[in-house]
Amino acid sequence: MAEKVYPMTAEGKEKLQKELKDLKLVKRPEVIERIKVARSFGDLSENSEYDAAKDEQSAVEQRIIQIEQMLKYAQVIDADSVDPNEVSIGKTVTYTEVGTDDPETYTIVGSDESDPLNGKISNDSPIAQALLGKKKGEKVTINTPGGTFDVTINDVKTNANA
Repeated sequence: MAEKVYPMTAEGKEKLQKELKDLKLVKRPEVIERIKVARSFGDLSENSEYDAAKDEQSAVEQRIIQIEQMLKYAQVIDADSVDPNEVSIGKTVTYTEVGTDDPETYTIVGSDESDPLNGKISNDSPIAQALLGKKKGEKVTINTPGGTFDVTINDVKTNANA
């Protein structure tokens, strides 16, 4: 069975590598120390500090496993290697909904990098799915849970030019 591939930008991969390093070198030792201190309080059956530290340790270890998996199967997308007018992961796309004059701009990133409030949408989102592979000037129909709408792609830029 093929493993899941995790498309991401080089920036996203670097961010994950930094998070992994922080989890292993800072967070994990902090949690282990909290567990040692909580154990010293005695009876573990009614020790909320111990329970909280063990829960945090579990969360940290799960995140480490998740990041290691993502990095192992990371597919770094080089937006510069794609046609400059084509929408792809790592590019910023500006479009206008048909019938309006208000352009919207999003950078399409891997799912773990998405941050919609800062204009970064996941490649798995309905908007990105509709735009991926399309080119500047094309009209595209976007199907979202909130409804369907048509847009015209005004501009496509690599992050270096965004």
